Amino acid sequence: MLTFVLSELAPGNFFDEMKLNPQISAETIAGLKARYALDQPLYVRYARWVESLAHGEMGFSFAYDTEAMPLIWSRAKNTLLLTITAMMIAWMLAILAGVWSATRVGRAGDRVCVATSSVLLSVPELVVALLLLVLAVKTRAFPVGGMVGLDHDTLGAGAKLRDLVWHLAIPAAVLVIGAFPILFRHVRASMMEVMQAPFIRAARSHGIHGRTLVFRQALPAAANPLISLFGMSLAGLLSGSLLVEVITGWPGLGPLVLEAIMGRDFYVVIGTVMLSTLFLVGGTLVADMALVAFDPRIRTDG
Repeated sequence: MLTFVLSELAPGNFFDEMKLNPQISAETIAGLKARYALDQPLYVRYARWVESLAHGEMGFSFAYDTEAMPLIWSRAKNTLLLTITAMMIAWMLAILAGVWSATRVGRAGDRVCVATSSVLLSVPELVVALLLLVLAVKTRAFPVGGMVGLDHDTLGAGAKLRDLVWHLAIPAAVLVIGAFPILFRHVRASMMEVMQAPFIRAARSHGIHGRTLVFRQALPAAANPLISLFGMSLAGLLSGSLLVEVITGWPGLGPLVLEAIMGRDFYVVIGTVMLSTLFLVGGTLVADMALVAFDPRIRTDG
């Protein structure tokens, strides 16, 4: 409701620019506004939008002359592919680096990891994206823009997958570099706390050392706050991916939302916000279910 009201309070609408065209009469513009109920009060337009939402339509796109939901979902799949890929890579790297660093606190390797994460935290994703784009253009090692190459349809199955991965590399790398230092610090802090716990000292006294101690004893105990962080990291990557998509030319929700905002195609903007909210709720739900599944301390019986 808040997103709808704020979008409607923005000045102008999609058909205002038509007034600048002398070949389009005022009667034509008035007819178009009446067709899409833009001449109705705010509560009427909101009620019609809620009705369309109940039918899975999320309103109508003026620019594309189609229902907003199929248009948004076609781009959302690309955004999900980018976000999930980046999230998996970032978490894998953060767990490996965080566990390794937590077992070597104060040593040279730990200091290098902490310093690297501090540097990465201070660099905005915009700068990282621009640097990687310049590198890709200079070296021609990676394609810039788009999701697949022009000859994608003529390639075999394996070549199509490589083409997709190659186009995915730059935007995914930007998201991974942006998310990694935050996740790394959380993993390291959780592992450091657990490594000082009494049950870890008891395990050492029973002769449990090395990987068995770290991955079978310490890491599961440190997973509780990390699982809770999982849902929020998905939402953070999703919101951050919108800007990255615009910069790198990835055909996801980012370019669509920017185009809709500039063109005052407000139902597309509102639908995108709604879908992003559903992703956030879904990620949080998955994290809560994972907590129940993996942490027996929060389960209740009977």
